[in-house]
Amino acid sequence: MTLQQARARAEKLREIISYNSRLYYENDAPEISDYEYDMMFRELTELEAEFPEIRTPDSPTVRVGGKALDRFEKYTHTVKMGSLTDVFSFDELHDFTERMTAELGGVAEYSVEPKIDGLSVSLIYRDGIFVKGATRGDGEVGEDVTENLKTIKSIPLRLKEPIPYLCVRGEVYMPKKVFNELNAVREAAGQPLFANPRNAAAGSLRQLDPKVAASRRLDILVFNLQEGELYIDGRSVKTHTESLDRLDELGFVTVSHRIAAKGYDAVANHIEYLGDSREQLPFDMDGAVVKINNLADRITVGEGTSTPKWAVAYKYPPEEKETRLVSIDIQVGRTGVLTPTANLEPVRLAGTTVSRATLHNAQFITERDIRIGDTVVVRKAGEIIPEIIRSLPEKRTGSEAVFTMPDTCPSCGGRVVRDECGEGAATRCVNPACPAQTARSITHFASKGAMNIDGLGPQVVELLLSAGKITDIADLYTLRVEDIENLDRMGKKSAENLVSAIEESKSRGLERLLFALGIRQVGEVAAEEIAGKMRSLDNLYNASFDDFASIKDIGTITATALVEFFADPATRALCDRLVALGVNTNATREEKGELFAGLTFVLTGTLPTMTRDEASALIKQNGGKVSGSVSKKTSYVVAGEEAGSKLTKAKDLGVKIIDEATLVAMINK
Repeated sequence: MTLQQARARAEKLREIISYNSRLYYENDAPEISDYEYDMMFRELTELEAEFPEIRTPDSPTVRVGGKALDRFEKYTHTVKMGSLTDVFSFDELHDFTERMTAELGGVAEYSVEPKIDGLSVSLIYRDGIFVKGATRGDGEVGEDVTENLKTIKSIPLRLKEPIPYLCVRGEVYMPKKVFNELNAVREAAGQPLFANPRNAAAGSLRQLDPKVAASRRLDILVFNLQEGELYIDGRSVKTHTESLDRLDELGFVTVSHRIAAKGYDAVANHIEYLGDSREQLPFDMDGAVVKINNLADRITVGEGTSTPKWAVAYKYPPEEKETRLVSIDIQVGRTGVLTPTANLEPVRLAGTTVSRATLHNAQFITERDIRIGDTVVVRKAGEIIPEIIRSLPEKRTGSEAVFTMPDTCPSCGGRVVRDECGEGAATRCVNPACPAQTARSITHFASKGAMNIDGLGPQVVELLLSAGKITDIADLYTLRVEDIENLDRMGKKSAENLVSAIEESKSRGLERLLFALGIRQVGEVAAEEIAGKMRSLDNLYNASFDDFASIKDIGTITATALVEFFADPATRALCDRLVALGVNTNATREEKGELFAGLTFVLTGTLPTMTRDEASALIKQNGGKVSGSVSKKTSYVVAGEEAGSKLTKAKDLGVKIIDEATLVAMINK
């Protein structure tokens, strides 16, 4: 085949493939079989490989992912990608529409759209060709993720008209169906599950290897024209709705389930409709966006210091559902605490199917008069953790049963006691050899905040325990590849990776080890404080109650727990084994400086070179505090990529906002 013939054939294939892609991904109405499509795609790929000069920037083959990147380049948005003011009730929404009526001298028309829970990006086109895509970042500077965005099949690589310049904003998301399928595959492979579709989408779009991004099957809905002139019959568009209709014509998939609504009642009705329809939508949504529709009216209303005055985001209250409490299981934690867990009739809640929920302890159940067989109301705390709010006694049939905590441990059959102090009223198994405690203790030891042993999750721990390869945490450091490679679902490569991760964990230092040991009352922050003062395991062995109680934020209960823990011969024997096996039991961090003494920092977004844990450690090392929420008492907000509501609140409160480079400069000055 000659070059000319190859070019002509490739052009024809691109035309056919692009046409059928639109039918499949945008209209859900394919005209050819998957096999026919795949064969044409393969032919085009082979032609472009044989004749590289015929490849074009808008070829469908770029969607499979190109060469992996070393890092993402920064991109400065020419139009700021701002955020919106949140409203949390219909009263607040009514106040907003009343303000708009007063500003405009009449009832305004609004565009009401679902607020998709994903990752905001800008897409830039020149002469109708997609040339650049970037994340929102802090609204002013984002990251160039063009190659990953090309893998999203609903993003047109070439518009239907050669518009000279166009910049649009959209929300990248992972469809619910794809999220569930990917998690099922990961669960079968023993891999960590994605927490929710939003996090999965964000992580996928920021993969340095575009082939990984392509495998995650992301999607996008465009919801705004950022820059560029659009015309309908030779005239500029005058409303937001017209602009989205025009973008539809050019080949974009724009935000669905949107309407133009005049006045408060119409807006509120559509928000209620969207809320009722959440389960049927293919994407997760965390609210509804209400914007003045007329573009000229937006100019009249104007902009605030950090958000536009002409738009708000209505946030839905946590979704609540009724279901039946079928039974109650008892889980034994790593410190021996028996925790009741409710088994529920499965119910869809905030985008996922919920079949279990925590019941905390016996006191929680008694105070709420929760009985087995009850109809109960459940919701997700913080949209993440399922919890039972209350029971509905009026729906009882008489068959319900009162729950009582067991007298013996369901894991080992050992004695349980009522513990009224420390962690609160709890029922605890006092058998130190309890298998359930062993499994959870080892899992905790390997967790991210502790020794951070990659690949050693609950399933692998259970596998090693049941095979008799380990009996305690010290045994982890005796494992060899040949001990692991023949276990179920492991293999040589997985075994090598696990042994390597265990070896790497030896250097974590006393701070991480203290937390990893699972001492009652000692969390990550307390472990850092204790290690910072004691500096070595030997000093911990010899420390008195007064020594521990003199450490900042260490109270009498924690001091008592520490003395008891290190006085126990079994603890001494275990720690001595860890030392003999090469685990570092000395503090690795220098004693705290006073540079940030009295200052409180909040971290938000993704930082360019450090994880949040690393940045937190740096701040704490210099005497500062790290908080999870912004308030008037916050000294600095350190903002990175995709900074969200915390950044907005900081601006509203006038809190000083810095980036990672400024934080480092403050320390090094």
